[in-house]
Amino acid sequence: MPAKGSIEATVIKKEFITPHYIRVHLTSDDIQQFANTTIGDNNKILVPPEGLNEIHFPEYDYDNNQWIHPPKEVAPSIRTYTHKGIDLEKNELIIDFVNHGESGPASKWAINAEKGSKLGVMMRTEPTELFPDVDWYLLVGDATAIPVISAILETLPQHANGYCFLEVHGKDDEQILKNNSNVEVIWVHNTTPENGSDLFNTVKNIELPSDNKFGYVAAEFSTIKEIRTYLRKEKLWTNKELYAYSYWKSGVAEDKSQADRQKEKNS
Repeated sequence: MPAKGSIEATVIKKEFITPHYIRVHLTSDDIQQFANTTIGDNNKILVPPEGLNEIHFPEYDYDNNQWIHPPKEVAPSIRTYTHKGIDLEKNELIIDFVNHGESGPASKWAINAEKGSKLGVMMRTEPTELFPDVDWYLLVGDATAIPVISAILETLPQHANGYCFLEVHGKDDEQILKNNSNVEVIWVHNTTPENGSDLFNTVKNIELPSDNKFGYVAAEFSTIKEIRTYLRKEKLWTNKELYAYSYWKSGVAEDKSQADRQKEKNS
């Protein structure tokens, strides 16, 4: 099991950077343990039950290789997220949330969070590689993937070529992303992502290189399945050339869809 740290973080600032994107700034005296954590790596956020402003963390039983969760009435909802940034000098952690209403615990928490609100965070404490060094990149994601894909864009080599397709609600949700490479960023608009996506057709309409390439794709379950099948089966991309993982499955809560999404990732 990778080394992981956990913190109870406190909201110090919140801002709507677009109509459907909320940026939350958190602080904790323990953020220094994430000094070597890669920006853009996945983490787990722990959202306390409504009415409770403290985090009861699960504990790992190494003898039995299993998690021991706190009682249901205080147990947080655990969701997978990607941190946007870490400022070690300010002891600050930044996490972006897609604002899709109050139907899910994470979005609901972000909408209602205020200065002093608590959030649990569990992350790897060692670096990880998000992408290999190649000549051509295909980056594809919906709104949930913007933090990780923006982190990749910021660190791509200047010589890199390729395409980056990002799906958001509309023009007002497009963001200014740092990009020093030759990868072209193209925004795709979709007002009803829960009803399907056009990302697959967008990918099919571009010319793909035959070698020295890498794809990073993160979106809804059915979209990932279509794109992976196309790249792996029709275009014969190898496992090393493609990372494709669904962050969510339409109509199914994250904790209920995890098994399906993990199975698809390994297919």
